[in-house]
Amino acid sequence: MADKIRVTVWNENVHEKTHEEVRKMYPLGIHGAIAQYLAKQPDLEVRTATLDEPEHGLTESVLVETDVLTWWGHIAHGKVDDKVVARVQKRVLAGMGLIVLHSGHLSKIFRALMGTTGSLKWGAADEKERLWNLEPGHPITAGIGACIELPYEEMYGERFDIPTPDKLIFVSWFEGGAVFRSGCCWERGHGRIFYFQPGHETYPSLHNPEILRVITNAVRWARQRICIESTCVEVKPLEKISAKQM
Repeated sequence: MADKIRVTVWNENVHEKTHEEVRKMYPLGIHGAIAQYLAKQPDLEVRTATLDEPEHGLTESVLVETDVLTWWGHIAHGKVDDKVVARVQKRVLAGMGLIVLHSGHLSKIFRALMGTTGSLKWGAADEKERLWNLEPGHPITAGIGACIELPYEEMYGERFDIPTPDKLIFVSWFEGGAVFRSGCCWERGHGRIFYFQPGHETYPSLHNPEILRVITNAVRWARQRICIESTCVEVKPLEKISAKQM
């Protein structure tokens, strides 16, 4: 078997400590629910990291040993150290994959890599969501049918302030009428990025096998393929340059 894909599952892990409803929904934490599923895959090696760990659990050594980082955050975006954000951004540009989930659209790292605000419309009204699979031949949608239906999710609606995706994988319809670009792919530097919308903390979306399958597929798609830090260096010409005639 080829080397396993090394995955770090990051979660701010704040709601789980302060909201009983969230603690009941995700007793292992949102990071625990995702990591538990990923760890069952024989080709993945999984670790977790949270906001309250030293350097948010994302030290230089951890990131060097990470092929793909998944990110869930919500109410503590501002508490993420800018030095850690810069460190993660540098690793993505060098080749590490990044999977940004749900309210991570306002995270410092997502906005830094997108160069936009990540703003959108939202509403918590227990709406049914239907995620339409636009790319049935894409690795991220392997094993997924025409759509994924969730009985309840937080509504996210357009306009979503992001750069035009390199590939749009899912578009969502919500019961109240909103639509949303809910699965988007980009490349930044040598790294691949996937944003995936489901995952509100009071709903069981991150227990849903189809949602977890998409995240797993995205991890495999985004895995680090190369690690090259971009530098701006002077180089010598490869061929002899003829003297200019004045």
